Amino acid sequence: MNTIAARNGLISESELLAMSADDYMNAVQLEFFRQRLEELKSELQENSAETRLHLRETVATADEADRATQEEEQVLEQRIRDRELKLLHKVESALRRIEDGSYGYCEVSGEPIGVGRLLARPTATLSLEEQERHERAERMFR
Repeated sequence: MNTIAARNGLISESELLAMSADDYMNAVQLEFFRQRLEELKSELQENSAETRLHLRETVATADEADRATQEEEQVLEQRIRDRELKLLHKVESALRRIEDGSYGYCEVSGEPIGVGRLLARPTATLSLEEQERHERAERMFR
């Protein structure tokens, strides 16, 4: 194991970015992203639990304006919860890809996604080129 990883088991983002292309998705990098995804997963699960609790704590009110405000807040919270649930599924999928050795590689082309892109979006499944191609195709068929 290299000295960077030996310090505390994890490397910094700058150390990760400084690694050579030959080191792409080595054990140190995979552990970095596994930890990042596990933290995100935990945060999403906590948010979900808080949202469920908050939705259960709603107090009935006779005032129509207050009731409308409460309902609008609940709809917004449910939308956020739905988005977080979708993200949670993507995080779990990314963790499975780490386990099966396919993490960091484009699911279409098989090319490396890139450390920079994975830092920005650790759940990415497409390389930047394939993502752009996908988005162009979506715009064409709307």
